[in-house]
Amino acid sequence: MRAKYINPFTDFGFKKIFGEEASKPQLIDFLNALLPQSHTIVDLSFKNAEQLGQTDADRKAIYDIYCETDKGEKFIVELQKAKQNYFKDRTIYYSTFPIQEQSEKGQWNYNLKAVYCIGILDFTFDDYETEPEKSEVVHTIKLKHQHGSTFYDKLTYIYLEMPNFKQTEDELKTRLDKWLYFIKHLEDFESIPTIFKDDVFSKAFEKAEIANYNTTELNRYEASLKVFRDNKAVYDYAVETAFDEGISKGKLEVAKGLKENGVPIEIIVKTTGLSEGEIERL
Repeated sequence: MRAKYINPFTDFGFKKIFGEEASKPQLIDFLNALLPQSHTIVDLSFKNAEQLGQTDADRKAIYDIYCETDKGEKFIVELQKAKQNYFKDRTIYYSTFPIQEQSEKGQWNYNLKAVYCIGILDFTFDDYETEPEKSEVVHTIKLKHQHGSTFYDKLTYIYLEMPNFKQTEDELKTRLDKWLYFIKHLEDFESIPTIFKDDVFSKAFEKAEIANYNTTELNRYEASLKVFRDNKAVYDYAVETAFDEGISKGKLEVAKGLKENGVPIEIIVKTTGLSEGEIERL
């Protein structure tokens, strides 16, 4: 049975909800929920999501959403569906373009507007596996000096680890909680939960409802959904294979250690599940 609402982790779904001109109220509301109350966005405009760098030789960057607020601040909002090599490096690289584009011809005092890079991640960072913040959803990073104080407050990276968001509907307290709940569970909703009755969320659900799409939009969504599912299947297989290989390697190491210490083969077989042939070849 087809879902009633789109999957927001697809390129089409994410841009449909947050990246169109008609979606500005939703994007503004989401960003304001993410930022401190002292920093309120009143209006924003979408900018060219493709950045080419200073010369033709520079490698270009293509953002999911690139916008500028009424105060001139730049926001890059990226949806990342699976882990990839050098993901953090790519984020840092992307942030250099909205910094460089602020340069002015002639005399210029280098006064920059703030740049924010926001990543909505459908995975968790490996870095935090053994750290206290491993279960946190929101990670906010600024440039700091060796004593922990902020050195430069105009460059901010915010990463949302969606797998860590586990709140139920009854546990939602803040506006950001509601947005994270909306993003994580949208495809599973069969009707609009009562917590989402205000106008901003009502419009978001309206834009997300598949029945409202014409044939062209529906085809684009189906193609985007296929890419999402294919990529997820490849990623899940890679994780499962790596896990199985890790278990096999661990069993071999245990068996080798037991064998070197004179443990009878039949006991090693029962302990590791390996065959006698596999143990004899060690």
